[in-house]
Amino acid sequence: MSVKKTIIEPTWEAKYAYSPAVVTEGGKTVWLAGHVGFVDDSGASLAGDFEAQTRQAFKNVEKTMQRAGGSLADIVWMTVAISDGRYSQRFSDIRKEIYGKDFPASTLLTTSAFAAAEIMVEITAVAVLDA
Repeated sequence: MSVKKTIIEPTWEAKYAYSPAVVTEGGKTVWLAGHVGFVDDSGASLAGDFEAQTRQAFKNVEKTMQRAGGSLADIVWMTVAISDGRYSQRFSDIRKEIYGKDFPASTLLTTSAFAAAEIMVEITAVAVLDA
């Protein structure tokens, strides 16, 4: 069974790189845990660098999606927590680079603390893959 995915076209939401809704039919659902990126692939710290952490978090999500048999394009929902609301537009700009125009539905939250003090962004997602 293949997945039918319909993205409800964003209006004002496009500025923030998310769709108001994504409708799926069929497929296998993948529930992703929160992914962070406060260290790079070599283990070097990215503390204090929001952009680098965001890109690494997406890279880490992508690796998990590949292990599950999919890609970032299969994500239909994400919840994103950031450490400071002033980073919200930068996060949206990076997501636009990654997704182009077919954005997942999303919620963006700010939080006062994460599990480790160095974390500045965490991405949790739901994906739907061809069964």
